[in-house]
This record gives sequence, C-alpha cells and structure tokens, in this order.
Amino acid sequence: MNPQSLSGLIALGEGFTTEFKRAMPSDLGREMCAFANATGGVILLGVSDAGEIVGVADHNQLKSRVQSTARSADPPISVEVESVGEVLCVVVPPQERKPYSFGGRFFIRDGANSQQMSNEEVENLFYAVGRLHFDKKPCEIFSMESDLDDETWARFSERAKIPAAMERLVALRNLGLVDVQDRMTYAGAWLLARDIRRFTTTAQVSCALFMGTEKVRILDRRDFHSDIPTMIDEVVAWILTKINVEYIIKHVRRQERPELPEEALREAVANAVAHRDYRSTANVQIYVFKDRIEIVSPGGLPAGMEEADLGTKSIPRNPLLFGMLYRMDVVEQIGSGIRRIRELCREHGVAKPVIDVSEHWVTTTFIRPTAEVETKLRPSRHQVTPEVTPEVTPEVMGLLQVMSGAMDRNSLQKALGLKAEKNFRLLYLRPAIEAELVEMTIPDKPRSSKQQYRLTDKGQALRDRLTHTP
Repeated sequence: MNPQSLSGLIALGEGFTTEFKRAMPSDLGREMCAFANATGGVILLGVSDAGEIVGVADHNQLKSRVQSTARSADPPISVEVESVGEVLCVVVPPQERKPYSFGGRFFIRDGANSQQMSNEEVENLFYAVGRLHFDKKPCEIFSMESDLDDETWARFSERAKIPAAMERLVALRNLGLVDVQDRMTYAGAWLLARDIRRFTTTAQVSCALFMGTEKVRILDRRDFHSDIPTMIDEVVAWILTKINVEYIIKHVRRQERPELPEEALREAVANAVAHRDYRSTANVQIYVFKDRIEIVSPGGLPAGMEEADLGTKSIPRNPLLFGMLYRMDVVEQIGSGIRRIRELCREHGVAKPVIDVSEHWVTTTFIRPTAEVETKLRPSRHQVTPEVTPEVTPEVMGLLQVMSGAMDRNSLQKALGLKAEKNFRLLYLRPAIEAELVEMTIPDKPRSSKQQYRLTDKGQALRDRLTHTP
C-alpha cells in the first residue's frame, strides 16, 4: 500500500472491510477475528474515527504485537503488516480455515462494526464452510425400538451389504451411522425411514408435470417421502411415466427406449438428494415440461466448490450419507457423477444437461428431444395403453415377458433389473395380479417366504400375442 492508496482508503471512511484505530487497541484480536470470519479487511492503526491521521510510534514493536495477537487466534490468522508513513496497516486477507475465534469467542463484521456471534450464528458458519456436516448430527427423535423394525432393517441391510449374522448396533457403529452415544445420525434416520418427513420435514422430493413449457397448468403432482434409496427409485419411475418412450422390436421381443437415458436421470436425482442442504426449508423439486426436465436441489454448491469444478471435482456436503449411498450402489464414486451423466447422454444421442448454480440452488436441466419420432406417452400405473392392449402397461408387459414358470420376487426383480421392492410391487406385480395376468402359487398366504408367481392362462395368451405383434 502506498500513501496515495492509503489516502483513498481513509477518504472512503470505515465500513465492512475497513476499521480505524487511533492506537494499538486491546481488542485488536476481536477485530482481526471478525475480518477473518468475513471476507477480510484492513485495520489502520494511527487513524482516528474521524479519518484524521494521528500516527503511531515504534512500528517494529507494534508489528511484533500484531503478529503475536494474530497467532493467538484459533486457528491462527494470517495477516500482513506494513508501515505507510506514520500509519501501521494491518491487512487481513480472505482466510481459508474459517471459522476463527479469539479468547474462546467468535466475531463477525456487521456493517462497520465487529460483533460477537451467537451460538446459532457460529453453528451456521461451521456448516457454511464445511467444518460441520448435518448428516452426522444425532437425530434425537429416532427410536431404536419403534423406528428400527425387522422389515426396515431387512430392507436396509440387504442394500447396504451387511452380513446377516452381524448385530444391528455393531453394524451401525461400524458404518458410522450412530454417534459415540449410540444415537442414530440423521444420515442413518434418512436411510432407515418409513417416512423421511418424520425426521426432516423438507426431505421429501416433490414432482410436477406441467402442460407446455411454463409453470402455469399442473397436470400431475406427487410427493415422495420414503427412505432415500427407495425415494430415488420411485422418483425415477415417476419421471419415466411422464416422458416419451420408443418401442423397438429386437430378437422377437419388444424393448423400450426412453427419450432420455434412464441412468442419467437416476444419477441426477441421486445427486440432488445426496448433495442438497438438509438444513434448508426447501426441498428437492422435479419439474417435467414439454421441452425439458428440471431437477432442482436446495443449498447451492458446498463450501470449497465452484461452478467451474463441476465434472472434475466434488466435495460432498453430506459425506456420511453419500458414502452409504455409494455402498448401496445408488450413486457413483465421488467426483464421477456429472461426467457419467454427460457420457450417458452422449451415448444416447441427446444433448448434455445444463447445470445452473446460484447461491441457494443447483438446477440440472435435461433438454427433451424435439425431433418427431415414433413415440408415445408412457402411461402411469393408473392409465391404460390402447395401442398395446386395454389392460396392460409397459411395466406389466415387461413383467410378462421375463416370467418363466414359477418365480419368486427376487428372481423377477433381477430379471427386470430392478432394485427397489416397493417400486416392483407398485408398478409391476400388483397391476399384473389385479388384471389376472399373474397369480400367486400360495394365494392364501400372500407374504409367505416361499411365495412365487406364475402366468395365468390369460397372461400366457397375452404374452404370446405381444410377442408375435409386429
């Protein structure tokens, strides 16, 4: 800093990044700490509140005291001290190890003043800079007795690849899903939830289908709020019922090709759920328009991430949750998700998605193909498909085509390439049974562990007709 720039700084007066001090103050640590927790700033020693240069003596001794004070902060604050005439300039550059405290207290700039931070402000700053992670925080209302029933544990342990002989608490400890007091973390609660809103009221995913290209008329709306892996499966299944699908006859079998790659949509939905800010009062939102699909995740980018880093670098906002979703094969390894989405779109022959980043939101937009092709709107499970048959949806049609003799649920899901039991039962099995196309081998015990499913005569006849349809 030279005398001219110093004069210009003084002329602007005190403000968010500038503080005047007539002499070396006893609360210099407070001022440096406040600047360090903000965007940095400069403290001018030897300038009165009115902007008059009064000067300070013995600059060498003062420089030593300033540096000593800066080192006393936790963590130590990096400062630059230089003399410009009679004024000692203490420059606090933007810091990388926030938050900083001095004397056991935290301070922040508030306009032209330095204020002590409240406990809530301190916590918010820790979260904002990535020093605390909400998914690791204990979920006080989760009950190991009432929320962790046998069915919930069986579903979770299968997807999380937990050995059958391992005790529940031992497994949860090893996975880091409980804290040192054996309290369930939020990540654990979200993965084990029957209704995720019980633990975090805005954790659900809201989906809406709009007419045309604007948010004017809603044609369909659904909220999904089960455990996170199941919720992701259900959301993707819902999206697939709202976009176009091309039917291709190959090797005497009818195959489906959605207009957008299913796995790219799944990865984008999973990323939105895994990396969102669960402290936000907003939730993940999916919008389906005539020309695009928008996947909107609250929270902006995590600390340490910039928009230019997308596709090359990733810092998970919820590392415990993300690690578990990776273990459960719901997401790809850290840093590869966006690259994979782009590659899947390239292979599918569609435009790569557009990612918009703001302070509080990340929006991934898939552009729907506009070329006229032989496609038709894929129906929901409540609709019928006259072009195929009055009583079968594409999901049921797929189920009929993979059935061979009597098969159990796991074998059917594997043949269809499905992971979520709930999705399979809702979209495939139940409609097929209700249409009398599939029957249970033990109809008087629907939940029997030995239960299998087979085609009825009606189902066999329909499959034969579909197979030979040109």
